[in-house]
Amino acid sequence: MPDQALTPAAAPVPELAARAARTGSSPVRDILALTARPEVISFAGGLPAPELFDVEGISAAFREVLARAPQQVLQYSTSEGDPELRAAVAARTTARGLPTDADDLLVTTGSQQGLTLLAAALLEPGDVVLVEDPCYLAVLQIFSLAGARVVAVPTDDGGLDPAALDEIAARENPKLLYVIPTFQNPTGRTLDAERRAAVAEVAARRGLWIAEDDPYGELRFEGEPQRWVASFPGAEDRTVLLGSFSKVMAPGLRLGTLRAPAALRRACVIAKQAADLHTSTIDQAAAARYLADSDLDAHLARVRGAYRERRDALVDGLSEALPEGSRWNRPAGGMFVWATLPAGYDATALLPEVVRHDVAYVPGAPFFAGRPDPAAMRLSFVTHPAEEIGAGLRRLRAGLAAARPTA
Repeated sequence: MPDQALTPAAAPVPELAARAARTGSSPVRDILALTARPEVISFAGGLPAPELFDVEGISAAFREVLARAPQQVLQYSTSEGDPELRAAVAARTTARGLPTDADDLLVTTGSQQGLTLLAAALLEPGDVVLVEDPCYLAVLQIFSLAGARVVAVPTDDGGLDPAALDEIAARENPKLLYVIPTFQNPTGRTLDAERRAAVAEVAARRGLWIAEDDPYGELRFEGEPQRWVASFPGAEDRTVLLGSFSKVMAPGLRLGTLRAPAALRRACVIAKQAADLHTSTIDQAAAARYLADSDLDAHLARVRGAYRERRDALVDGLSEALPEGSRWNRPAGGMFVWATLPAGYDATALLPEVVRHDVAYVPGAPFFAGRPDPAAMRLSFVTHPAEEIGAGLRRLRAGLAAARPTA
């Protein structure tokens, strides 16, 4: 046994990096952990309906690539991504109005990795990033870890305010604007063509990059599709377009794409090499095979039909579920409804009582980079069928009535 007197005292381990210490956990993920009980009807998570996954088609694609070229699809691959998958995505992107070649694209491990790579390639500590207010929660984590200073741009029922964007860009000298222009998370709002053109013009005149995130664009239930911001004059050479397979095929595949001008795309490839070398070879190959052998558009038509029915069930039932004086929108697609309770209600404080009634939502306050609205909440309508949504709304009404206003 060693002589304890001769054993030196251990020095404390170094502290965590400041960026890790200042970046909090995702409130949505924390709420999902609290509401994982099967009896809970949750409007909290943006979880695609699992019963609508094309399990047969995806399974067939995996079987096919393993039968055809097992040694290839189980091997390391290129950082840029599967050429067949990039070609298929480029063709779909071109068909939707934005001419794209396979070499314009980088395959990422989910579109969220694309944002992380973009932050690594573009941002220095202290750089200013502009975001919609409220905005997608994960980007606040990503930009915080990158050491950026996040500045909120006001929004209204039509989405981001271009005049406010111009004023803030002139004052803050930002490097990047992050925006979800179609069926935005958390609000479900969509920028019209006039605002998209204005955003592109401001970005060109003020000299900033645009990160245009489009995970929901193919989930349109009504109305005409909007052009990507990337297609408007002034935005072509300064926009990074992020796409995802999570909402159109399955989130478990963890596949996304990043379309960017050549120099920035190359920098993102280097960042990806440092992160994970490349996205799963077999998942990419299976996705490419699925796009070649299956009718994704027919699948999406079925998904959109189901989601429209669920949106209607949620929106049409909110007048009975929420207190008098509440406001909410009716998105033309996507996954989310944004609601605001009357003055005196605090959605965060009310949530524990609501969860005790086996129903959940996400409080809106964490989505704000600026001053939060405590009365706001995000409700997702895609996870549960219409009859369960109706039951969930009855529970929500009971939970809110039991909790009462906090002020």
